[in-house]
Amino acid sequence: MRLLLVEDNARFADLLRQGLAAEGVDADWAPDGHTGLRRALEGGYDVIVLDVMLPGMHGYEVVARLRTVGDRTPVLMLTAKDGEYDIAEGLETGADDYLVKPFSFVVLLARLKALVRRSAQRTPTEWLVGDLRVDPVSTRVWRGGTEVELTGKEFAVLACLAERAEQVVAKPEIIKRVWEGRSPRPLNVVEVYISALRRKLDTPFGLVSILTVRGAGYRLTARHRGTSRP
Repeated sequence: MRLLLVEDNARFADLLRQGLAAEGVDADWAPDGHTGLRRALEGGYDVIVLDVMLPGMHGYEVVARLRTVGDRTPVLMLTAKDGEYDIAEGLETGADDYLVKPFSFVVLLARLKALVRRSAQRTPTEWLVGDLRVDPVSTRVWRGGTEVELTGKEFAVLACLAERAEQVVAKPEIIKRVWEGRSPRPLNVVEVYISALRRKLDTPFGLVSILTVRGAGYRLTARHRGTSRP
């Protein structure tokens, strides 16, 4: 098992890594939220143990950003915050389990193994919209047999459309998902990313698959229409 531990207490992290190593778990350590997010996005981990109170970026935001870009690595929140609303917030932002300090190492290990087992049994989900294939696990996209390179934010916007293909997705919903509910500046940034997706996914292939539904939002369709416009 390969694990990423995101925890700002170096002594606690070292003790925990020693215990995990004795159980055959290869644990990397990140001391703050930004470093943890970067390492998590590099991939290769079976499970992530994530504290809530972290320097730079708190744990809730780290897991929310991972889920926004389609990363489904199991996350166990490990924290001293034990209020029911704190637990609910962690789970609602995308965590898979929650363990309150102080905790039993035996219980921690059992929960980690359970998360990894469930993850291994899970069939990876792909969104297929016509000849467009969107893989939320690897965050890769193909148009037919051609892979299309997207930035993280471009992929996150596309994921909002792909998981609800043939349905209208409103701009506020995209903002909520991709920017965690905060209105980005400038406010037309969603339009900017939609235009970028059209340039990459439609124009080179002579297609129109991302439609603007005036006054409502955007719709990703397999029923291509006309010739792509800039």
